[in-house]
Amino acid sequence: MTAVQEKPRAVVPQGPPPRRRGGRATALAGTDKLVLGLMLGIPTAVHLLFVWIPTLGSVVLSFSKWNGIGGFEDIEWIGVENYVEIFTEYPRFWPAVQHNLIWLAFLLVVPTCAGLLLAVLLDRELRFSRVYQSALYMPMVLSLALVGFIWQLIYTPDGGLLNSVLGLSADPVDWIGDSDINLYAVLVAAAWRHTGYIMLLYLAGLKAVDPALKEAAALDGASSAQTFFRVTFPVMKPVNIVVAVVTVIEALRAFDIVYVINKGRNGLELLSVLVTDNIIGEASRIGRGSAVAVVLLTISLGVIIPYLYQVFSKENRT
Repeated sequence: MTAVQEKPRAVVPQGPPPRRRGGRATALAGTDKLVLGLMLGIPTAVHLLFVWIPTLGSVVLSFSKWNGIGGFEDIEWIGVENYVEIFTEYPRFWPAVQHNLIWLAFLLVVPTCAGLLLAVLLDRELRFSRVYQSALYMPMVLSLALVGFIWQLIYTPDGGLLNSVLGLSADPVDWIGDSDINLYAVLVAAAWRHTGYIMLLYLAGLKAVDPALKEAAALDGASSAQTFFRVTFPVMKPVNIVVAVVTVIEALRAFDIVYVINKGRNGLELLSVLVTDNIIGEASRIGRGSAVAVVLLTISLGVIIPYLYQVFSKENRT
């Protein structure tokens, strides 16, 4: 018997599978690579230029003493003195921190619950629902500065709409000038604007819920409330994450409305206002303003990052 000699097998190099489109392998041409590079590179460069570079610059300048006049050689590096000053000697800092936290808690509760309720009502295909959606979302189109002007007319002590409706024209309440109530009066105006956006987010989430889930819950004998809280609302977890993040950002970046009303003073101090007051003006203190900005950034990241980490880690475990 003769031994059968096997032919050597060809070695096929292993690599990533080719991209296929319509059953055919395709590769990016030179023009496609250029377009893809521009589409990714330009937004990335703009983001770095207008977001991260100023952010890192603020962090660096927070350790300095500089009035904004002259070049970098005029900057005096003083270490953490700006932080020590704002934490111990700056009288407007702690009221501003407290007001920002109140602002955050208020927006997380009132506009979120109101927007969710309105979204549930509009999801039932009411008559003229599109008109209601447009009317409720309209305040979100307005800038916070314009919202401030509108509500300033409502809150005006002499001849204001609110005092007239409540019958307080003889003994008017100064809703904006009274430091004990002006923060909550402005929060109502901010919530009026923010509710429409939350409603739209939740309405989109409700439209995306599979109707079969609701039908299955109804067949099991669940009521409308049980179906919503045990089936519909848990399914909208991604929407809840977006709502929470958007609300935190909206609360911590609040500036326009209080600056229009009374320039963020007399009970309306916010961290964003302190940043502006320290950086802009004749007696500008770039270092102290940058330190306040870093504190505001730290609070923002301290609220958002742990929440997102917890939510996404739970999703990965499941």
